[in-house]
Parts: sequence; C-alpha cells; structure tokens
Amino acid sequence: MTVNLTCRHAIKKGLVKMRIFPAIDIKNGQCVRLRQGNFEDPHVYSNTPLNVAKQWEDNGASYIHIVDLDGALVGYSVNDEVIKSIVAEIHLPIQVGGGIRTIKEIDNKLSLGIDRVIIGTKAVKDPGFVKEAVSIFGADRIVIGIDAKDGMVAIEGWEKVSSYHAVTLAQEMKNYGIQTVIYTDISKDGMLQGPNIQHTREMAELTGLRIIASGGIASLKDLEMLEEAGVYGAIIGKALYENRIDLKTAVEMFETTE
Repeated sequence: MTVNLTCRHAIKKGLVKMRIFPAIDIKNGQCVRLRQGNFEDPHVYSNTPLNVAKQWEDNGASYIHIVDLDGALVGYSVNDEVIKSIVAEIHLPIQVGGGIRTIKEIDNKLSLGIDRVIIGTKAVKDPGFVKEAVSIFGADRIVIGIDAKDGMVAIEGWEKVSSYHAVTLAQEMKNYGIQTVIYTDISKDGMLQGPNIQHTREMAELTGLRIIASGGIASLKDLEMLEEAGVYGAIIGKALYENRIDLKTAVEMFETTE
C-alpha cells in the first residue's frame, strides 16, 4: 500500500486569492457536462478528455479537477485508462472523484499519480472510512465531495438524497481530520445561473474548512462573489466549455502570487 506519498507535481508557490479548478467530467470515455446531475442527457464536448486537459494546462491552470461520472454511478472506477492518459501527459496536480469507495481504490488512484482523491458517497454511508483514509494517506490527499439538494447531501451519482445536512456532514468530516471540501449545489450545476453564494458562504463560515465551490459558475463576477464569500477555490466547467469565462483571465485575476 502507498503511504504518505510525495505529490508528483508542485503547486504554484505564493499567495493565491482563490484557486481555479477547470473541470473534466468523463462519461463513456468522453468529456461531458450534465445539467443538474441528469445522467440521461449529457452534452459531449470532446471525445478526447486528454486534449481538453492539455488546453487547460496551456491556458494557465494550476490544478485540474476530474470526475469519473460512470464510476460515481456504479460505485467503482470505470474510466481509469482515460485518467491515466491525462496523468501521463499533464504536468499539473490533479484531483479525481467518482466511485472511490475503498482503501484499495484510493491507493490505486494515488499510485497512478493523482494528487488528491475525492470521497463522496462513502463519507455519508461510512464516516469511519474517512478517518481511516486520512490516517493512512494523510489529510492533504483526501478531499470530501459534498453535493447538496436543498441543503441535504445527495449520494450515488446524485441519484439519492441522504438524511445528512451538508454543513453537518462537513463538520463531522472535520472531526476526522479533513481539511478540504468540494461543495456543489446540484440545482445550480450545469445551469450557468450563478452559484449558491449564501449556502457556500455558510459552509465556509460554519465549518472553517477550505471550501471549493462548484455548480453554476457562469462569469468572472460569480468568481468575485465566491472570493468575497471566503472560499478556497472554485471549480469551473460549462462556463469554460461555452466560452463564458476565459480560463487564462480567471487564473490571472485570482491566482496572482505575491
């Protein structure tokens, strides 16, 4: 088992106001985007996710966010070969989520060269698993993905809603050593109608965790409001693919080092 791995990539040094995470969601080996988590109607943006990753790297990204959508739905990794090709060619740190529900799967992902893994459904169903993962791999390698519908945590590829309130789950995860949470408002995801600033701000203020905001980001103004809300980072997907936000501009605005 791989323990206390050293990150393969170096993250940009200096003071970053808010880190920008361009997203690559993979379904059937393709780069797609969903609307409000609807798996039945994906929009395909590229048949080659590696080319998309190269584009984000060329445009100044300092970190890439990848989700194995098929894996999130079935509960185990499906698109490892595609992810492996990206890791082999891209010289940036990468975080990956989707179907990661065993210690062995975490180890496999980190062994591929992934820098951080995202745990979602498993954190709800078996919180003790998170404590174990942090103790084995370190808090800097484990991120919790909290996807919410009306404030309640959704699981299993967003197909079911749990009895957990999003903030309550985040606070519990903090007790297990988690430092970073990706917070997604599913109703906003893929809609380009702006993020849920209020709930994201509450998540940051009530937990004291590093919150990465996701869902609905459509403009540089949205990013400015998220920065004011005190988040650590922002994941941008559809707004990049549809040229609503220029990645290079966003990176220059929010990742300027001092």
